[in-house]
Amino acid sequence: HVISRTLKDMVCRYKTMKGFQVKRKGGWDTHGLPVELGVEKELGITKEDIGKKISVAEYNQKCREAVLRYKDKWDEITTKMGYWVDLKHPYVTFENNYIETLWWCLKRLYEKGYLYESVSIQPYSPAAGTGLSSHELNQPGTYKDVKDTSAVALFKLSQQKNKAHKVFQKINTASDQSDAVFFMAWTTTPWTLPSNLGLTVGSNIEYSLIKTFNPYTADHQYVILASALVGKYFKDDAAAIDFEAFKAGDKLIPWKLMQTFTGEALAGLYYDQLLPFVANSIDSILDITPDADPFKVVVGDFVTTEDGTGIVHTAPAFGADDFKVGKKNNLGILTLVDREGKFVEGVGPYSNRFVKNYKNDEQYVDVNVDICVQLKKEGKAFKVEKYEHNYPHCWRTDKPILYYPLDAWFIKTTACKDRMVALNKTINWKPKSTGDGRFGNWLENMVDWNLSRSRYWGTPLPIWRTEDGAEEICIGSIDELKAQIQQAHDVLGSGINEKFIKEGLNDLHKPYVDEIILVSASGKPMKRVPDLVDVWFDSGAMPYAQWHYPFENKSLIEKGDAFPADFIAEGVDQTRGWFYTLHALGVLLFDKVAYKTVVSNGLVLDKNGNKMSKRLGNVVDPFQTIDTFGADATRWYLITNASPWDNLKFDLEGIKEVQRKFFGTLYNTYQFFALYANVDGFAYKEVDIPYHERPELDRWILSSLQSLIKDVNKHLDDYEPTMAGRAIDAFVDELLSNWYVRLSRRRFWKGDYGTDKISAYQTLYQCMITIVKLAAPISPFFTDYLFRNLNEVSQKEKVASVHHTDFPSANESWIDLKLEERMHMAKEFSSLVLSIRKKVNIRVRQPLQKILIPVSTSSMQSQLQQIEELILAEVNVKEVQYLPADNDFIKKKIKPNFVILGKKLGGKMKLASNVIASMQQEAIRKLEVEGNVEIDLEGEKYVLHRDEVDIQSEDVEGWMVASRNAFTVALDVQVTPSLEQEGHARELINRIQKIRKDIDLQLTDRILVTVQSLPEFDNSFTRFNDYICAEILADKIVMEADLKDGFDT
Repeated sequence: HVISRTLKDMVCRYKTMKGFQVKRKGGWDTHGLPVELGVEKELGITKEDIGKKISVAEYNQKCREAVLRYKDKWDEITTKMGYWVDLKHPYVTFENNYIETLWWCLKRLYEKGYLYESVSIQPYSPAAGTGLSSHELNQPGTYKDVKDTSAVALFKLSQQKNKAHKVFQKINTASDQSDAVFFMAWTTTPWTLPSNLGLTVGSNIEYSLIKTFNPYTADHQYVILASALVGKYFKDDAAAIDFEAFKAGDKLIPWKLMQTFTGEALAGLYYDQLLPFVANSIDSILDITPDADPFKVVVGDFVTTEDGTGIVHTAPAFGADDFKVGKKNNLGILTLVDREGKFVEGVGPYSNRFVKNYKNDEQYVDVNVDICVQLKKEGKAFKVEKYEHNYPHCWRTDKPILYYPLDAWFIKTTACKDRMVALNKTINWKPKSTGDGRFGNWLENMVDWNLSRSRYWGTPLPIWRTEDGAEEICIGSIDELKAQIQQAHDVLGSGINEKFIKEGLNDLHKPYVDEIILVSASGKPMKRVPDLVDVWFDSGAMPYAQWHYPFENKSLIEKGDAFPADFIAEGVDQTRGWFYTLHALGVLLFDKVAYKTVVSNGLVLDKNGNKMSKRLGNVVDPFQTIDTFGADATRWYLITNASPWDNLKFDLEGIKEVQRKFFGTLYNTYQFFALYANVDGFAYKEVDIPYHERPELDRWILSSLQSLIKDVNKHLDDYEPTMAGRAIDAFVDELLSNWYVRLSRRRFWKGDYGTDKISAYQTLYQCMITIVKLAAPISPFFTDYLFRNLNEVSQKEKVASVHHTDFPSANESWIDLKLEERMHMAKEFSSLVLSIRKKVNIRVRQPLQKILIPVSTSSMQSQLQQIEELILAEVNVKEVQYLPADNDFIKKKIKPNFVILGKKLGGKMKLASNVIASMQQEAIRKLEVEGNVEIDLEGEKYVLHRDEVDIQSEDVEGWMVASRNAFTVALDVQVTPSLEQEGHARELINRIQKIRKDIDLQLTDRILVTVQSLPEFDNSFTRFNDYICAEILADKIVMEADLKDGFDT
């Protein structure tokens, strides 16, 4: 929740600062299975107890209380993390106004012919006691790898019912008139075998009749299975074994191919019921028409030879394909498992036993194992084994689902499939691959939406129907329902609906709506159908239900002010949840997209990349995290650590790093500014110094700031917040703090309060105030704190909060790309020199004499000459000398990057390595400057790129050389006695400045310094006496032979 809320809030804050009106209506999703199951657990009851141990009214009241119980906790995290929403006027899905809009939606779908009732096989959760929709079944984690007992069952060919079938005679002949001919059919759900009514084959698949023995009973028998799968069950070397020599227990079972048939030829053959528990009362238990024709072979287009036997055990009650083929071939339907997930009475030893462990019974015995044991004993199993497969589970109870025949109401989403696919292509998906792939594929393969839920706490389906089902009405508003209530009262008698006429419609939930009786056009009473609607319908209709459309706020929806949404964000799991239901209803109801841009964020994993779970103990408490690190650092980390759509490896150490590196640096920069501004009384009351009159360093940072503004605007407009945050981070750390402020320090604490110092103050203020505005959408609290502190003194902004300011827009006239390029060069060359100093352990305070820089063009030298004083000051070197690119002083070594180049060149890598190693200096320089160079691989040309090689500079005696990309520098690392003396002076300055800080001297306090006289330092301090005094604000420096610890004031 924290990452998706951060994304939502960041975009909304940004758009607000850009001048858009952003509606921030909070909301509470209050219906559905999560609530009901939580209440059941709390009360220690199951669904079957509702209406018995507790009334429906009491139960629903408990649900209402449960959803509000944690409201304060949610409000707290919302406030703490800076999620700016209206919590005082939220929408609540259980309120009548919200439900009324849902009813309006349902009636509109009903009138369009998109709402219909049908009996079909649907995913059903016995543990939750309700059917599920296809999108609920495809929530992340619902499909789990499980090991179940699987069986290849043997269905005996009927000797009585097949005499007229032409293929029966061929089988009889091939099997020597045997009465032991069986069809082999594989299943991973043996509990469905008692409900078997058919065997399905592929019409064009070839099937073989095999003579063999039963592996468990050793009985002689004939079996039929797909020819392509014979090798799966029968070993090639067993085909030559003499049948007479076989005895029970032999590992190799002899077999012989007797005949082949097409699936089409086998169709119509009858077989004996496999487990005839209900054979004697088949007519009463089969919930079918009297002319049902079960226990026969039929043809289906879903049969394959990829696994199993090529013959599909068909139980129409427990599979969608089974149901369709059963209906087509009049097999009937035999439902021997009830809605609790247990066998009904009359199924022999399995009666009242659960087919899965839905009750968490520690003593549960797997009924599938017992069924397979029976089959083996009776010679009706050819193979029984454990089989690992992917099986769907309920998204809320985590228990296995069943596919079950349900009389349910559906939304005909398939009627608008093409339109939904087409409109999806107009949505800006971030990332695009989710819209094209995961979501697009889902739309292409969608099925009609199972809307019905056989629960208690949810939006009632507003359809009333006569007892004979001949007449019905769909209600679309409270006023319409009131009118119908009054009409029924008038027509059916004064006792009807008396309560609602007197008291009104205070609650549109069960059980109250179920007490309402309406009247049909012909004068018959109508009762409400018992179903609730899928809770995902509640959330899918949120864009208009939150405004009580069309009963209020019509213009918000119809003029496009609040619908479609400009932007939404949720986890990638919602591609088959909320994203889908929003889209489906938007198209079905309005022929519009429901959202224009969607950011689908990835999962938050632990620091090792594992999914967070209570079982693993790696769940991070968001309250504790925000209490410890603050909302700003947490939000900044979530946004900048990885793109929103990538999975995030969450590490608390990363938040600490954000605190230190970004927020610490930004705060230290502010403190530096405030410290000197307070000393000088700077309050930005002076007229702005024109940009072109400011020093080059100021113009550079302001130009870079405008470039940053452009980049951040573009990134946020493109919904790329990670790139925006990282750009701000880099500017603060690399440009503002570590370059501009460091190079400008002397301007702030030295000299008079003149134009140069004012320019420095104005420039740093402009950078700070702009940065807090740019960062405000991601970091709401800290930026507002800095903004108030800055603006309290300057009064340049007429608003109280940074979030009420305009988002910065770039001043294009201030952007000087050549200046930015020059300063980039200065930073790069300075970095190279400093890296050499570090390598040879020479501190920056120790001056050195010279650096050499090879230049490839006169333009490059000209640029460097404009910034050489800055470079020399930064690296504490006296002079720079430029060398032509083809100089003989600095030599380069080159070798291939085997990791990169080896993948591209393969077998030619050895040849390329030799060619690269022999490259001349000129070719190496060209590769550095231009980024590529052509090489010859025995007549084949190959363009070699800079990232495919490693280039190093060779050191020269007395010099150290460093290179990076196209830049190379050589540093004279010899320290002469004169340079050493200056180094001593600088070291003394550094020590005294630290003492000033430690004893809290004011910046303007002047001091008297006494230094112990030491022969190795006296000449240094005497020579640089004036320089030292100026730097440390000392009136004079006195040297004495002996000093005591401490200080005098």
